[in-house]
Amino acid sequence: MSNVRKGIAGVVPELVLVGRGRSADVYAVDDGRVLRRYRDGTDAGAEAAVMAYAAAHGLPVPHVYQAQGPDLVMDRLDGPTLLEAMLDGSIDVEAGAQILAALHTRLHAVPTRPGAVRGSRLLHLDLHPDNVILTDECPMLIDWRNAVDGPPELDVAMSALIVAQVAVGDDPALAEAGRRFVTEFLLHADGDPLSQLPRALAVRELDPNLTPTELARLATAGDLVRTSRRG
Repeated sequence: MSNVRKGIAGVVPELVLVGRGRSADVYAVDDGRVLRRYRDGTDAGAEAAVMAYAAAHGLPVPHVYQAQGPDLVMDRLDGPTLLEAMLDGSIDVEAGAQILAALHTRLHAVPTRPGAVRGSRLLHLDLHPDNVILTDECPMLIDWRNAVDGPPELDVAMSALIVAQVAVGDDPALAEAGRRFVTEFLLHADGDPLSQLPRALAVRELDPNLTPTELARLATAGDLVRTSRRG
């Protein structure tokens, strides 16, 4: 744990690991804050700037206190993820899909960032049910590492593709729920996401966090998105 005390972590005597994602570890700083540290050393400054821009335009994101090197100190959010809520039955799959579609609509209404291509919008590009935390106040969007500017349809296509990869997996229960989610999500999402599906597939294929099995099923997931939208 001694390496955890470097950089921002030096503000406290010791940190407790509370979560571990594909690319980052999350530590409790105190009752109200967490520190997320990227294991590959990625500078969190760009992500902090994106989150500040999103918050300034009314999007529900955690407040960022400090960003330094791979460390990001932000609000600790209480509540289940949207994925957890659907898995335990407190929210049904169709309602969860509608929540995610509404978050996309809200995100893509944010004005184009200064310096971005005219007509582009802020994209999350990793907006799936496990990156939405259902706090008492509202659903909060987390993990903005992949955020870029671009066409909103790309964001929608990417979200559908990520869930579709779960739907073509080995778990029959998750497969059935995933298919229902993708269909309902695309029904309520704006625009023509299929126009950006090839680009979403290309971006997803380059994701270093995907396993060989996930990469092998990527094309099948893309087919599911196409079928779900047309159906």
